[in-house]
Amino acid sequence: MPIAMSLRQHWWIGVSAALLLLYAVLSLLVPHGHALAAWGDITQLLLLLAASIVMTANAVSERGQTRLFWSLMAVGCFMWSVSQGGWTYYEVLLHRDLPDPYFGDIILFVHVVPFMAALALRPHLAQEEQKLYFTTLNFLMLLIWWVFLYAFIVFPDEYVAMNVPLYSRNYDVLYLVENLVLLGALGLLTAGTRGAWRTIYRHLTVAMALYTFCSEAMNAAIARGQYYTGSIYDIPFVAGVCWLIWVGLLARELKPRCEPPPPELSRWMALAPRLAMIAILSLPVMGYWAVFYLDAPLQLRHFRLLVTLAAMLVLGVCVFIRQYLLDHELMRLLDTSHRSLENLQRLQSQLVQKEKLASLGQLVAGAAHEINNPLAAILGYSELLSSNEALAPNQVSMAQKIGQQARRTRDLVSDLLSFAQQAPAEKALLDVGSLLHRAIKMETLRLEGKQVRVETKIAPDLPRIWGNGNQLFQCCLQIIGNAVDALEEVGGGALAVEGRREGDEVVLEFSDSGPGIREPQRVFDPFYTTKPIGKGTGLGLSATYGVVQDHHGHIACHNRSQGGAVFVLRFPVPTTAMLPEARAAKA
Repeated sequence: MPIAMSLRQHWWIGVSAALLLLYAVLSLLVPHGHALAAWGDITQLLLLLAASIVMTANAVSERGQTRLFWSLMAVGCFMWSVSQGGWTYYEVLLHRDLPDPYFGDIILFVHVVPFMAALALRPHLAQEEQKLYFTTLNFLMLLIWWVFLYAFIVFPDEYVAMNVPLYSRNYDVLYLVENLVLLGALGLLTAGTRGAWRTIYRHLTVAMALYTFCSEAMNAAIARGQYYTGSIYDIPFVAGVCWLIWVGLLARELKPRCEPPPPELSRWMALAPRLAMIAILSLPVMGYWAVFYLDAPLQLRHFRLLVTLAAMLVLGVCVFIRQYLLDHELMRLLDTSHRSLENLQRLQSQLVQKEKLASLGQLVAGAAHEINNPLAAILGYSELLSSNEALAPNQVSMAQKIGQQARRTRDLVSDLLSFAQQAPAEKALLDVGSLLHRAIKMETLRLEGKQVRVETKIAPDLPRIWGNGNQLFQCCLQIIGNAVDALEEVGGGALAVEGRREGDEVVLEFSDSGPGIREPQRVFDPFYTTKPIGKGTGLGLSATYGVVQDHHGHIACHNRSQGGAVFVLRFPVPTTAMLPEARAAKA
């Protein structure tokens, strides 16, 4: 493919050289007349159409900012072709000289604006965050500004109160300024880039410089009455358009890609919005000058004032729309930042909790194993003493109390070992809906005679999750049990249990109408409890937190505004690639 592209470029260079040589020979040998004008007009029109086709082909083959860049270049070349088509229509088909003023002059003036907009995109820079509607607004505001300049400076002497010499002079000066601005932008981009894009910008600069030079030469020749279509003055124009086509062919071979922006160029480009605001603020100044200081007939001054007011209105609407979109984008970014901060805080909390649980688990595991051995001996001897018939009743009662406290200590040690368990339990696909129903039924048995009602809302089509059924069952029992204990403190209430799917997660939600949680941020800390001494160890929810984390889930709690506490457990829905069988088969 690169060889084919290179051959195409060499072929076009050869065709361009031959065309320029032929054009020069004909302009020198063929006398001024209809045949020479037809040759010049048709040649220039075909070249501009070819430039439009090449730019369009580049736009079709690219994506993103680069596609938009070549699309705007194609629009500028097409408008250029339209202006040249009007010239061809008058001179070739109608056999008439071009009228003065000529309607195509407006199109010729405006065709530079899409080129400016294309350069303002800076396609050589990676701008993934830039929105298309901001680019569109920039293009519209640029177009409106240059149209306003044309309507303010040139149009009054062209159509309102015709003054051909003044109109021609103003048009030539403004068109030169427009082309010089384009050349200045190309020069800055050429100096601030590297690689393939620098090559493209450099050749675009050469092509537009040739056109600017020939445009000024043509205008000077027209003023002297020496210009005619097909003359020697057209050769730089033909060379510039041929060079522009070659740039499009070169870009198809180079396939330029985005690059990180240099810091100094980014700072310079940050001036663009401020310059745009200065241009908008200049409108009332120009209107004031047109009314009070411009030496022109009253009719022209009124027209320029109306043009200024119309431009202020249209640009004001554009600024309003842009500000609205910027505010909307700012709110979106703030919302995204807020969610990111919440996720970061949650992640930090989880990391701190995991570190606390891991450190404390290692300590507790060692202590619990050491306590188990003497505890077993105490329990054995207490049972032996309580069964000894030779002891007095008060001694037997004391032995039984020792055994009761030893059994309580054994249960505490069992909780400690469960809390400190580090080996992962066996997991399988679980029907979390049936697990929830079983936990609710078990807790319902101890609610008889109590003013506690349980409301369930469990989706029948809950997907299975990957986990250990016994561990998750104990987690549900622990949360339901805590809620029931809280409701008993206030004389009863309602407990709502809900199971649903949200995206790729299974969500279990437990909410009660009790007094709420005193310190929600500490509820998963080990040994933290609000229950009376002897009733709770403060390890249940800590163990639950560890189990949920081991299942790659997330647990959170908060108080409801209407009263009560809410516990929310989230577990990922496993995909085929997440299952151990699939991973083993892949390995």
